[in-house]
Amino acid sequence: MTVFYCSKCGIALTPDLTALSDVPIVPDLDSARPKGARQASPTVPRGHYAIEREPWGAPFVCQEDQDNPVPGYPRGPLMATEEGFVVSAGVRNTIVVHPDDAPGLQPLPGWENSTGCCGPNGTEGPNRACPCGVRIATLAADCSGPYELHLDPVRTYAFDGARHDV
Repeated sequence: MTVFYCSKCGIALTPDLTALSDVPIVPDLDSARPKGARQASPTVPRGHYAIEREPWGAPFVCQEDQDNPVPGYPRGPLMATEEGFVVSAGVRNTIVVHPDDAPGLQPLPGWENSTGCCGPNGTEGPNRACPCGVRIATLAADCSGPYELHLDPVRTYAFDGARHDV
């Protein structure tokens, strides 16, 4: 079991969580959304976490192959700017958790970086803060993408409470 903590103040951000070998595969956003719901089902079940090994979140850069674009980030939609289709050049190894497994995180003042239709889409960078004020996570909870919370791998640290005998 692993608990994630704020690297600045040391407060526990999550309860004990169990590691998944990979981020669960979401078949497609429409089938992942319960009938009548605005959000997809959570990517990671409560009580678990997974490491996103691919770049995730801001910043975004133009894709090399504009004729065969790929989603802007894992489990996300195609994304385009005036320059063309873009893909994440964000940090790797974010910790993906169920949004309800980090209840103490707070939206940034004025809902900064929380643009979206039905919730924050997670494309503008961290949009959740530790109670001490550190921008520590990005919530993706819009109708156009996955429903997941990404903890920053630099601004958080993990403690595995399992006993290790030598």
